Amino acid sequence: MLLKSCYELGIQSPFRMNRTFLSKSSKHEGFFFLGVVLICLLPSCSPGRRLPQDSYLLNENKIEIRQKSISSEELKRYILQKPNKKVMGVRFHLWLFNMANPEKTKGINGWLKKIGEEPVVYDPEFTKKSTGQLKQYLENKGYHFAEIEDTTIFRRKNAVVTYSVVPNEPYRITSIRYIIEDTTIVQPVLADTVRSLIHKGAIMDMAVLQEERQRIETSMKNNGYFRFSKEYIHYEAKVIPSTLNVDLTMFIKDFVEGEPDPKTKLRPHRRYRINRIYVNPNYSPLDLTGPAPSVFDTTFYDGIGFLHYNKPKIKYDVIIDKNRLREGNYYNLDDVDKTYRNFSSLGLFRFVNINFRESDTLPASGNDRYLDCSVDLARRRVQSYQAELVGTNSSGDFGARGNIVYQNWNLFRGAEILNLRITGAIEGLKNQTNGKYKAMREFGGEVKLSFPKFLAPFRMEKFVSKYTPKTTVTAAYNFQNRPDYTRSIANLSISYLIQGEKYFTHFFWPIELNYIQIYEDLSDKAFLDSIRNTYAGYSFEDHMIAVIRYGLEFNSQKLGKRSDYIFTRLNLESAGNLLNLINNAFHAEKIEGQYQLLNVPYFQYLRGDLDFRYYNIIDPLNKLVYRLFFGIGYPLGNSTALPFEKKYFSGGPNSIRAWSTRDLGPGSYVKPESDTVFNYPNQVADIKLEANFEYRFRLFWKFEGAFFLDAGNIWAIRQEDEREGALFEWNRFYKEIAIGTGIGIRLDFNFFLIRGDIGLKLRDPALPEGKRFIPTNRGIETNDLKFQFGIGYPF
Repeated sequence: MLLKSCYELGIQSPFRMNRTFLSKSSKHEGFFFLGVVLICLLPSCSPGRRLPQDSYLLNENKIEIRQKSISSEELKRYILQKPNKKVMGVRFHLWLFNMANPEKTKGINGWLKKIGEEPVVYDPEFTKKSTGQLKQYLENKGYHFAEIEDTTIFRRKNAVVTYSVVPNEPYRITSIRYIIEDTTIVQPVLADTVRSLIHKGAIMDMAVLQEERQRIETSMKNNGYFRFSKEYIHYEAKVIPSTLNVDLTMFIKDFVEGEPDPKTKLRPHRRYRINRIYVNPNYSPLDLTGPAPSVFDTTFYDGIGFLHYNKPKIKYDVIIDKNRLREGNYYNLDDVDKTYRNFSSLGLFRFVNINFRESDTLPASGNDRYLDCSVDLARRRVQSYQAELVGTNSSGDFGARGNIVYQNWNLFRGAEILNLRITGAIEGLKNQTNGKYKAMREFGGEVKLSFPKFLAPFRMEKFVSKYTPKTTVTAAYNFQNRPDYTRSIANLSISYLIQGEKYFTHFFWPIELNYIQIYEDLSDKAFLDSIRNTYAGYSFEDHMIAVIRYGLEFNSQKLGKRSDYIFTRLNLESAGNLLNLINNAFHAEKIEGQYQLLNVPYFQYLRGDLDFRYYNIIDPLNKLVYRLFFGIGYPLGNSTALPFEKKYFSGGPNSIRAWSTRDLGPGSYVKPESDTVFNYPNQVADIKLEANFEYRFRLFWKFEGAFFLDAGNIWAIRQEDEREGALFEWNRFYKEIAIGTGIGIRLDFNFFLIRGDIGLKLRDPALPEGKRFIPTNRGIETNDLKFQFGIGYPF
């Protein structure tokens, strides 16, 4: 079977290859060739070999249509019989199914049948019904005179069905009229027609008419009409004879319940105001042994009734800040939805339930009715503990890292979230001279406290209610003891998270202080002396970094919908500039040419980067992901270089995967063998440019596969950088772009994903010009392959 498939594809059998092939080419190239041949052959070994006589495998459905306004992909959704799923253009799941013995159902055969897919046998009856489905769809879109013709071409054991679609001219709306039985709602309905989805001259699209019904329902519910529904709306379309014009009339019926008005004989739609609001912050629907409703006490605070049977476990102010519903206001559906989101964003509640019922305590007033609102909040477990132990691999140096994490989601009864983390790590660093290992030790801790409000010296009730900001205070300490140097990093910051309109999220750090201390008595004196007066040496002196940062995220992903989306992250950062301005204004004294803060120099720079990603969803099994990253930092006045912590690096599991972390660049720089004894990570720089492409596809069970292509590099920005080839120059930076490719396997457990990628260098800028494309200049070596392990997708 394998040999036969080879001849059919026009490929020489790998079992009959010229014996001199491997001797004339490198062994790696031979294995690469065999891999390509097997990849081509395995899925193509007669996928229809088990079909019944005179049956054909449905290979493809095609749509031929010249009208660009009608999506061929949308039309394909209405074709009833779909071909077997494909991965990389190959029927991988059908191949798995065919691997099983058809006469056995247990063991490996049963498993292959379960994860595989039965062959889809072409059925002409389905084709006929699909033609009818397509015609009905086009009629609903306004194309009542569409012509559809199906053609089936049989070749070997495959069938290709082509649907030729000629939409012809559609019906168009020439006039729109409204007939509203209840005169009390004429004004709110007609006043909102500026947002109408129906327009004169538009195609008579049934889907748009349904969307307009839903839009009017939402608009009415946002204006107090709690019981209004789209079911009260229907249309009447009158086709003008001998034309394709339609006179459209929208009818809105009166209310179906209650006594009719004595004069008009109609039942008006009523507007509803909110009467009482009751909140149960300790709701427990599964606790059958809990207190009966009569046991609850009710405490009214700021117009809201809080139900409790002992001391409240959350402050009432937190509930009030997040609540958009107010006593006396008209019912508003948007306020209800935002209240749901606000309570959920606290992270304190397992679920939120908001119910309304007509009030029994207040009589109707004119056309208005009243609603009582009940809000049930089911709390989650408040505290958690977690211990983690993971293996690490930094550029071939192996080690282990452990974390102990404590979390409390209601620290001061105000939905404050406390995260306490203690971490420790040990790693063996290889001595580049004698090959022996010495230990790198690291330990530290972090305390992070988040508040569900905007901590500021002034009150901002409307801002808090609309944008649900969060304030986070962070304090951290990290101690690093390496064979070549020992240092500590202390951090203190205040940050704000603000949910903007729709797809936007804002981040702002008004203050972030970092103090880096070098312990010379615990460091290798020879190492410090070797870099003391170099460009990299500035990061190995005691210093401060006082930062102001702003971040913006845009994410157009719609949960629950399979559609393309964009993710963009912008970061802007300024450090030391305000301090430098103040020092200049007051003529502060410079020590060794630098201003100081708390008796140590501070860094001054500007830094910004942009991360753009586009996710192209082909179908449920296949996805293309594109990423472009650009970042730049520039030292100013009080600094000659960026601090080490703020420099960019390339390579690693989330970057260019054919290189290890911090193992690429800058530019065409080649790290000398004797650069440092313990592989000091000096391959960092001020500019980063990177582009990534990844094709992701589902295989079976929890497994996913990927093919990727990465390109980019980093560069220095200042002439003071002494590393040869590291400087960014317009006339040669494009010649220093590194390129890598590879394959990956992922295990997706929904709540987390384990990833393993194998990267292969295609173009190495560290090689001499003219020899940087590896496959065309030499055979592939072991050092050209890198295995990367990661948690979560790379981007």
